[in-house]
Amino acid sequence: MLNFIPHKIKVVEIMKKITVTNIDISISVRPDNNDYICLTDMAHFKDRERTNYIIQNWMRLRSTIDFLGLWEKLNNENFKGVEFDTFKNEAGSNKFKISPQKWIKETNAIGIISKSGNNGGTFAHSDIALEFASWLSPEFKLYLIKEFERLKRNEAYQEKIDWNASRVLSKANYKIHTDAIKNSIVPNLITDIQKKHAYSTEADLLNVALFGMTAKEWKDKNQGLKGNQRDYADIRQLLVLCNLETINATMINDKITQSARLEKLNKIAIDQLKILENDENLTKLKTTEFMKIENK
Repeated sequence: MLNFIPHKIKVVEIMKKITVTNIDISISVRPDNNDYICLTDMAHFKDRERTNYIIQNWMRLRSTIDFLGLWEKLNNENFKGVEFDTFKNEAGSNKFKISPQKWIKETNAIGIISKSGNNGGTFAHSDIALEFASWLSPEFKLYLIKEFERLKRNEAYQEKIDWNASRVLSKANYKIHTDAIKNSIVPNLITDIQKKHAYSTEADLLNVALFGMTAKEWKDKNQGLKGNQRDYADIRQLLVLCNLETINATMINDKITQSARLEKLNKIAIDQLKILENDENLTKLKTTEFMKIENK
């Protein structure tokens, strides 16, 4: 079953467009990686004036109802099977009439959504949209797949740049952090072993504050993975880590105890992650800017 954000939670989405056979098609890009493509825009391929009629004609088909029902059963635990059976029995007959709104309301479907206002129209999960594209035209479907894959490749590339840039910033901040340890903690320690452990102890302080476990605890739970939890952190976690390293360095210089710092850092981490959780407007670093940082 796909990992969908529940309906009760407000989904932060980004509207993007692709152009297929000179038709602009809106795509709702969601943080749960379940993108929805506008069927209304796609229907322009057959008739620009009667898009609702085109979609309803497709939904009247027995094969369409079978496909929609199977998709919902696989991905929607709240799908109303009894109501679906009624649609299934009537599908294909001349008297059978259905609309996206009726389908959603009576079966509690999530694969098709109806949006009003700006960027409105009938949207469907990419799985379903591709099935609609097949019905419109095999050629149109192939062009749609090509442009949709291009969009996803560009997104993946940008996300990789953002993650790498955040990781570089985190490593740069690490020097500020270690310098504070060297100047304020190490001079007060006696043995070489104590001095050596001071750095790893402070690094784990941040790990516990942000990730909830030390490096060793993470390694024990993920023995098949290389590296550490910071290598698998997302962009938001890395941004928060940058902030925590700077804040911790300041508190170390101010002689604040480790236990007090851990409590403060954990609270800050929770607050900042909540703020960034659904923030799709994080500043994007361009490739050239990232290369400048990396080469310094």
